Amino acid sequence: MKTLRIEWKHLDVAGDTCDRCYDTGENLYNEVKRLTRALQPQGIEVEFIETKLDDTQIPQSNVILFNGVALEDILDIKVSNNYCSSCTDLLGTDTYCRTIMFEGNEYEDIPAKAIRQAAYKVLGIGEKTTAPAKNSGCGCDCSSSGCC
Repeated sequence: MKTLRIEWKHLDVAGDTCDRCYDTGENLYNEVKRLTRALQPQGIEVEFIETKLDDTQIPQSNVILFNGVALEDILDIKVSNNYCSSCTDLLGTDTYCRTIMFEGNEYEDIPAKAIRQAAYKVLGIGEKTTAPAKNSGCGCDCSSSGCC
């Protein structure tokens, strides 16, 4: 069986993390479940690893690796940083954290769509989508117009 190893690195302060990392974690947990359901029938196991970082490792925080390769090295993503009030509150000092530019938008958390796209790209396979069924509720009278 082939393995997709997803590692998420994030700040951990006595079991707490910042809002950005929390939101990325939520997106990631949901995508790992989704990817597991989609990839397991194809003989691909999804392995999730969470690496908790301390305050000396902030530049590595909120990084996702796919089989050891960073998200920004898989997709067309630019990384920068800005002031993070949540980390500042957690750490008691002004802190600047990662942001990403994805599909023309800046994100403080890593969106589910980027996680999913990177997973499929690193595996070298396309995401399977289902075609709409006939008479799928397109809003027209399909029986008379024949559009579906």
